[in-house]
Amino acid sequence: MAEIIKTENLEYAYPTEDGTLSIPVLKGVDLSIRRGEFVAVLGHNGSGKSTLAGHFNAIRLPTGGVCYVDMMDTRDENNTYEVRKTVAMVFQNPDNQLVATVVEEDVAFALENMGVPPEEIRVRVDDALRAVGMYEYRKQAPHRLSGGQKQRIAIAGVIAMMPRCVVLDEPTAMLDPQGRREVMLTVRELNEKFGITVVLITHHMDEAVQAGRVVVMHQGEVLMDGAPREIFTRVDELRNASLTVPQTIEILYDLNAAEGTSLPIDALSVEECADTLQKYLINN
Repeated sequence: MAEIIKTENLEYAYPTEDGTLSIPVLKGVDLSIRRGEFVAVLGHNGSGKSTLAGHFNAIRLPTGGVCYVDMMDTRDENNTYEVRKTVAMVFQNPDNQLVATVVEEDVAFALENMGVPPEEIRVRVDDALRAVGMYEYRKQAPHRLSGGQKQRIAIAGVIAMMPRCVVLDEPTAMLDPQGRREVMLTVRELNEKFGITVVLITHHMDEAVQAGRVVVMHQGEVLMDGAPREIFTRVDELRNASLTVPQTIEILYDLNAAEGTSLPIDALSVEECADTLQKYLINN
């Protein structure tokens, strides 16, 4: 499977007021993301995960190393437009991405700026709204929608642009549990139904377990990279990186520590955790 994003020894330091560079936020990151993957990037505040995400859309440009998007070097300003067509961004606060007073006009906004013909805009907007389950709200005002619905509209605006990759930077951080569920359902469908590469920046473990791959950032470096079941059983390492683990794994891990048992701790779902505990109770 071909790579859509690749970084090699990627470094980034924010400029200071006097024009010099601060201590690097990213310190030699090597990462490869293949087409069609669903990758969750985890890390505590200040780990560099959002700075890394900004490089995938050329919002940030490397101060060292290189970031390639579909084999295009993001440092070359001649590539910027194509890079941003290839990788679209969805941010934390949907209100910052909604610009129109009617939902369907908001989804059409970027397409109009791209010079897409009106008849194609109509098709793309309708298809995008159906894809996120918001077609029936197309005539409504965005400010009347819930937080989760607003974020789905923001995602629809991205889908309408037909990117090959979507990077979501903590898209559920400002939402209630229902809104988080709505958005995560939409994110999974982007990947599973439409084959869009998804990079999800998050600190919610229950979101990360839904990805096919988890990358853990710590102090500007990739600390871990693997399948969720592999990553989340490394409990001590995650805790040392100021991260928690899914509650299902935490319950089993703490039970082993308290009771001296050796239960498998790789339960990612409530059902798996319940099965493990049931077997333990039956046999003891």
